[in-house]
Amino acid sequence: MKAKVYDVAVVGAGVFGAWTAYELRRSGKQVLLIEAHGPGNSRSSSGGESRIMRMGYGADEVYTHSALNSMKRWRELFRQVDEPLFHRTGVLWLAHQDDPYPLKSAQTLARVGIPFEKLTVTELLQRYPQIGIDEMAWAMLESEGGVILARRAVQAIVREAIKNGVDYLQGAVRPPVGSQKLESIATADGNRISAAEYIFACGPWLPKLFPGLLADRIQSTRQEVFFFGTRPGDPRFAPPTLPTLIDFKDEAYVLPDLEGRGVKVAIDRHGPPFDPDTGDRVVGSEGLAEVRRYLARRLPDMKDAPVTETRVCQYENSSNGDFLIDRHPEFENVWLVGGGSGHGFKHGPSVGEYMAGRIEGSTEGIEPRFSFAAKGCEHTRSVY
Repeated sequence: MKAKVYDVAVVGAGVFGAWTAYELRRSGKQVLLIEAHGPGNSRSSSGGESRIMRMGYGADEVYTHSALNSMKRWRELFRQVDEPLFHRTGVLWLAHQDDPYPLKSAQTLARVGIPFEKLTVTELLQRYPQIGIDEMAWAMLESEGGVILARRAVQAIVREAIKNGVDYLQGAVRPPVGSQKLESIATADGNRISAAEYIFACGPWLPKLFPGLLADRIQSTRQEVFFFGTRPGDPRFAPPTLPTLIDFKDEAYVLPDLEGRGVKVAIDRHGPPFDPDTGDRVVGSEGLAEVRRYLARRLPDMKDAPVTETRVCQYENSSNGDFLIDRHPEFENVWLVGGGSGHGFKHGPSVGEYMAGRIEGSTEGIEPRFSFAAKGCEHTRSVY
């Protein structure tokens, strides 16, 4: 029997790959989605229980508009699958005196027409007395923001893609070989797949599949996440009493207690290099000590709270934090989609739409910042 030839094969069923496959199928393409470990698996950058959904990006309207569009599409999906996978907790930016990022975010949100509320320190303390105001100058509340239940959301979009006609294959794809035009790709267990176009959206595995091209342009870093248990019957650290917190100056974020998992706290600073296949996913004592110091300042009544859960994931970083969504410079029918850089999850729907448009040949709205040419080998983070 002759093997099926697809219009597009998408490698990677994380949030970028899943939404891309979904959007391509909606445009009428015959699509195969390939994933090594399963959608939302524990090694993926799209795994884990929760991701922040916010529109604030400093002065950067590119990502503000993308997040706004994605918020709409996520909510449509969750209504479609009838699952409560978004918690509208609100996102509270804690602004220090010498911290221009929240101020620029407020200016951008106002220009775009996204609602927010500015709070003085006095108002912050009155509304959220459980938050320590040490070094705070003011705060900004994105009332429409919140938390997406990440692992389950990725699984939901993959289910919808399959329901709509996307074929799914679980298998590890080998590094592609050839030049100019890729004829087929192979999996480790011997499957050979043919398609007119190939999209590699496999996060931290991108530099493994394209080492000569991406080893210096895409870097994976180890990121530790901690959950802390609240006192029995204490509602102060669950929504709506506590929103999601972003403390940009202190490089930290906090998610309220959702579904009884505990308060999630992490330091949003690039960790050491990390291998998604072989890296040890046990947190260290230094990371826990730093997070506890932060809790003592920002949520002082939780400074001695027990750790209920920990996680080691990875950021898959481009040179500056911009996404990579572009044609492979050597293969005319290969596309590279990645560079989520720790902030990309929320943008999955917009990335899927953008990639589907590129496959269709649309030149409208092409973003030069997403190009391969814009990706350097020296990493200096500028998108958060």
